[in-house]
Amino acid sequence: MAGCAAPGSRVLLSLSPNLTRKYCYTWELVEADGNWVGINTGLPNRLAREAIGAGVVSELLGYDNIRPEVAYGSNSRIDLLLTGEKGLCYVEVKNVTLVEGSTALFPDAVTTRGQKHLRELMQVVAAGHRGVNLFLVQRQDAVSMSPADTIDPVYGQLLRRAAESGVELLVYQAMVTPTEIRVTNSIPLHL
Repeated sequence: MAGCAAPGSRVLLSLSPNLTRKYCYTWELVEADGNWVGINTGLPNRLAREAIGAGVVSELLGYDNIRPEVAYGSNSRIDLLLTGEKGLCYVEVKNVTLVEGSTALFPDAVTTRGQKHLRELMQVVAAGHRGVNLFLVQRQDAVSMSPADTIDPVYGQLLRRAAESGVELLVYQAMVTPTEIRVTNSIPLHL
């Protein structure tokens, strides 16, 4: 939550009708540096699935099916599995909320889970399948993205190694407003 937790920031919450939840509210958006930022970690996979299905993520066109949360590897689940005549495409989705200057940075905290996901995507590629790490920048003040090496240098090293081993790294930005979040365009990744 680095960059998104300043005291006094405006936030938007949603109220759940589910009475069995521990908390009845979900923190959806926060205003940071004059921009709405999507922080609900349950939303990026749905946004990515919608964007892929609508053809917004042009690099992932041509698959017949998109399945969420498919078991694979050793006790893991891939966020999205794309299937069709083109073969199998394993897509891991990462929500990006931290921006410094005009550069989005990931991760915003040390992420051993994210490191595990990169290793698994490298194994997928080594097995002859397509592996993609899709970064979803849920704020509009970024013009590019880089690994946050000062926050998690191990992740940054693994990300570069994953790219060298054939894992595809895609960065897409979302338009975030109080009434809508929609994936709109790709932005460059600087390793």
